[in-house]
Amino acid sequence: MRKIIVQKFGGTSVADTNKIKNVAKTVIREKQNGNDVVVVVSAMGHTTDYLVKMAKDLSPDPSGREMDMLLSTGEGVSIALLAMAIQAQGYDAVSFNAMQIGILTENIHTKARILKIKTDKLKENLKAGKIIVIAGFQGVTDDGEITTLGRGGSDTSAVAIAAALNAERCDIYTDVEGVYTTDPRVVPNASKLDEISYEEMLELAHAGANVLHPRSVETAKLNNVPLRVRSSFKQDNLGTLILGVDKMEINRPVAGVAADLSQARIVVCDVPDKPGVAAKIFSALAKENISVDMIIQSYARKVSNTNDIAFTIDSADLDKTVKTLDTLKHDIDAHGDIQIDDKIAKVSIVGAGMIDRPGVASSMFETLAQQNINIRMISTSEIKISCLVDKSDAHRAVKALHKVFGLESTEIADVKGDLPDV
Repeated sequence: MRKIIVQKFGGTSVADTNKIKNVAKTVIREKQNGNDVVVVVSAMGHTTDYLVKMAKDLSPDPSGREMDMLLSTGEGVSIALLAMAIQAQGYDAVSFNAMQIGILTENIHTKARILKIKTDKLKENLKAGKIIVIAGFQGVTDDGEITTLGRGGSDTSAVAIAAALNAERCDIYTDVEGVYTTDPRVVPNASKLDEISYEEMLELAHAGANVLHPRSVETAKLNNVPLRVRSSFKQDNLGTLILGVDKMEINRPVAGVAADLSQARIVVCDVPDKPGVAAKIFSALAKENISVDMIIQSYARKVSNTNDIAFTIDSADLDKTVKTLDTLKHDIDAHGDIQIDDKIAKVSIVGAGMIDRPGVASSMFETLAQQNINIRMISTSEIKISCLVDKSDAHRAVKALHKVFGLESTEIADVKGDLPDV
């Protein structure tokens, strides 16, 4: 039985027709290796950003439904052009959008989750020897409404399709050579990892590493899909293999350092110190599909019997969060202000090896102290320690932590692109 390989190509890989031709060659090479190939493609280059800008020019707050209708068009262009490029090189290819296949999602616009993927049409076309090209990032509800999976959702599309087809592997092609110990634009001599566990990659993705969408890693882990991140432009480089931690020999306490600059800190002041109040706050945010990360509740003030609840969110959800909390304040009898700080960043160290290695946390805190970087909040898990710091200190913190945990390489990474603003 022929093996199925799922390949995913991001927007930079299909940014113009010459790059699309190169992608077609990569796809055909996998086909020539004797495998069945399914390709998932993002919108070309900055198409999504351009579409978002046009929408914002017309409406400051466009509806989620119409945004999904608009943004889902970008991948339609990519899949048709790539199928044409493959056909022009003598191979049979066919393109499909999510509705044609049946990538079924929950009925939530702009951030939908995949519920089921119908495979009948996919298996039929693979059996006929065709290369299948699928639009990533999008889905459809049971009643025919188009949805999107959120930014970076094409990664999730690819892994979910690989799981549904019981694929041998899912290769994520991007403009970097693999997963690095930190952003090479911040630390040029960051090391490329030959392998990393699902658990470590998931924590790094949530901590701000932009190589893979967190939900794609979660899907790969749940379905045990071998995942490889590799370069679209350096075909001989095998990149980074992502696999279960049980299959790895853990010999390092820290695998990587990440910074998330898109965080905002919210403090709800003078909240009544009684059971159920925190539940009401976070239930209201959950109903608005707002994800909360770090949470701290202060000690109760004896005189007023109140406390403060601080938490972090993605800055893109800031306006929606404030509106939700303003509506909720009366219901929970909170009399204080809602304080907002969007000049912060979350800096994290991640490593499966830190579970039974004492001193990792103290090394992190001492390093930040030596750099005169103030820690605003702290959260931990078995394999991650995160600190909230001023955004202006984020890159300096990453450099210092990367060095103290011995993650540097003797080589300079070949990575292009500007650093995110701080």
